[in-house]
Amino acid sequence: MTATDDAAAPPLDVLIAGGGYVGLSLALALKRGAPSLDVAVVDPAPAGAAARDGRASAIASAAREMLTALGVWSTLEPLAQPVEDMIVTDSRTRDPVRPVFLTFAREEGSAAPFAHMVPNGALVAALSDAADRAGVTRIAGSGVTDFETGTAFQRITLADGTTRRARLLVAADGAKSRLRALAGIQTVGWGYGQSGIVVTVKHERPHHGRAEEHFLPAGPFAILPLPDNRSSLVWTESTETADRLVAADPFTFAIELERRFGHHLGAITAEGTPRAYPLGLMIARRFVAPRFALCGDSAHAIHPVAGQGLNLGFKDAAALAESVVEAARLGSDPGSADALSRYERWRRFDTVQMGMVTDGLNRLFSNDSPALRIVRDVGLGLVDRLPGLKRRFIGAAADADPSAPRLLRGEAI
Repeated sequence: MTATDDAAAPPLDVLIAGGGYVGLSLALALKRGAPSLDVAVVDPAPAGAAARDGRASAIASAAREMLTALGVWSTLEPLAQPVEDMIVTDSRTRDPVRPVFLTFAREEGSAAPFAHMVPNGALVAALSDAADRAGVTRIAGSGVTDFETGTAFQRITLADGTTRRARLLVAADGAKSRLRALAGIQTVGWGYGQSGIVVTVKHERPHHGRAEEHFLPAGPFAILPLPDNRSSLVWTESTETADRLVAADPFTFAIELERRFGHHLGAITAEGTPRAYPLGLMIARRFVAPRFALCGDSAHAIHPVAGQGLNLGFKDAAALAESVVEAARLGSDPGSADALSRYERWRRFDTVQMGMVTDGLNRLFSNDSPALRIVRDVGLGLVDRLPGLKRRFIGAAADADPSAPRLLRGEAI
């Protein structure tokens, strides 16, 4: 649907700023849970731009359950690569052999892998199509530039000069959220002096669905399986080194890539242009304000060492949708303080906890200290030899949480 109304129209129930996977999954969940809600998504990017993202993301089992409940997993599954097992090594770039200290594999009798790799473009496209079919209003190419909070609604100004009213405004506009700043919400966090290089590689030999996490002195080097003998890399380096590598000529980049990737999958070739993204920890001090909520990267940004950034965003969307839908079913205002308080209580502690875990892992493994190397290698080996402890790690990686929002358990709101 296309929005042409101005402030004279009846107020929307929810206006979501941001048309990525978080904003779209939230909009879709709201409409499926309460079809009578009037929901709009405003995205400054041109229509279809997010669907052209060439990167891929790891979808944990709980996020897969959510996508199934939202009716989009059947579209994505043929394009997804199951992650059947994972190995963890701890070594230096110059080491001729990288000993494996920890392995994760699908548990015997399990019907599904603990994660899938899904192309970001396909994920956004599937959510976008489903949101359109559900009746979500789409306002493409015009972001939110300002808003004024009133007693009954937000008065929202768009980049094209038009205004809209909404009972709840949700910022899903990324880690550098303009709306978070306009709401006066402060953040806590720090940079790591690292950047993540993201690139897809083609290799000669099959990966058999194996993911690899190589802890190198500069930071983790993750090889994540994709279909057709391809893998997605998340390669951590100091920001100075990362900037130099992505600006280097293809031959120099290929040599440095091969030094870290190794030869176990045969000859490798980088596809597309590598990009580097600064890494840090950022968590908003508050997730809500009157008739306003942060969702996804606008609320938090964590290190990719555990591959949980996307899954945290889905958790936010599931929790906020459930809080708003249940309020609507009780006849309450979707932007009520009670609904927003429930959402914040549900999500903020879990987010802080995950932020601290990833921060600790990055600090523990992104160094070449002999003493810390002994400690972490002993720890990894201990986990590998204790099946019960390993199952807990697998459950955490898969986001298996009985107190999670219903969508993450595969249940309708």
